[in-house]
Amino acid sequence: MSESFTKSTARNIFWGAAVFSFLLFLGLTFDTSAKLPKRDHRENITPEVVRGKQLWEMNDCIGCHTLLGEGAYFAPELGNVYKRRGGDFIKAWIKGQPTGAPGRRQMPHFNFSDQDLTDLVAFLKWTSEVNTENWPPNIEG
Repeated sequence: MSESFTKSTARNIFWGAAVFSFLLFLGLTFDTSAKLPKRDHRENITPEVVRGKQLWEMNDCIGCHTLLGEGAYFAPELGNVYKRRGGDFIKAWIKGQPTGAPGRRQMPHFNFSDQDLTDLVAFLKWTSEVNTENWPPNIEG
């Protein structure tokens, strides 16, 4: 076996793999560059969405929740919570916290106004409309 695997063969394998990897990288880069503008939905950003994101950041929601896979894993993923539960449920859930159920993780009470809740729901609705290429594969995540 050692007679058939020469330095020349190893060099050819190396350069062939390097060229293949580079071409694959270029192809994936161009494919991504072509798809990203079609996935953009910034035109749907309303003042309510902006205020909702500000509330999300000011109250450090990402410290417990994940949003599209980013954040802490202490509490549920909220990237598609609007699709799963709807705006009215989200508002009622936040107003009803903490539940006081023994043995369960509790969300603090934030004293949000009705407008704050509307803004936060608008942000979560906007987030649920992000094209994640069908990930997670089911709505429950």
